[in-house]
Amino acid sequence: MSDGGVNKTRRRLIFATAGMGGVGGAFVAVPFIKSWNPSEKAKAAGAPVKQDISKVEPGQMVTLAWRGKPVYVVHRTSETLEQLPSIDDRLKDPESENLDQQPEYARNEQRSRRSDYLVIEGVCTHLGCAPKFHPEVKPEPFDPEWKGGFYCPCHGSRFDLAGRVFSGSPASDNLKVPPHSYEDGNVLIVGVDEETA
Repeated sequence: MSDGGVNKTRRRLIFATAGMGGVGGAFVAVPFIKSWNPSEKAKAAGAPVKQDISKVEPGQMVTLAWRGKPVYVVHRTSETLEQLPSIDDRLKDPESENLDQQPEYARNEQRSRRSDYLVIEGVCTHLGCAPKFHPEVKPEPFDPEWKGGFYCPCHGSRFDLAGRVFSGSPASDNLKVPPHSYEDGNVLIVGVDEETA
């Protein structure tokens, strides 16, 4: 016992024990709080993916991952959009598409919620390969009248810059449009189909 009847050793022991308890509580709380975030398995199963697309220049493409699949996001130019009707006669019969599996907002010539952005799954509808982005309007070895789009080098399927399949391609259907919406104009949310655009 020290002067005044205060046991300083006991006081130090209490403070040390309380401090260690606080540190231990933090170590327990961090994993608990992290468990509230979606797991990688949940993300792969379809948790929404957000991406700021404000820096994607016209004519450029970025690739996101959603449900274990690549999702292509193309910022289309006005020239690209003007080219789309000129390709219509080179496309497979629209009746071959399974339109009921496409979002309502993708049932237009641009196949998109916003005409300036194309959002499609980068998975060829033939055998699941990843088509390559060829945005330039110029003759290509696979198409002398190429107006830009996607070409699958595995088996030769061709898609325009709306993801529509060309006649003569092994792929039977257009590239799929995943559910998506926009938040604050420049944040794309893939996996959410709300009317927020």
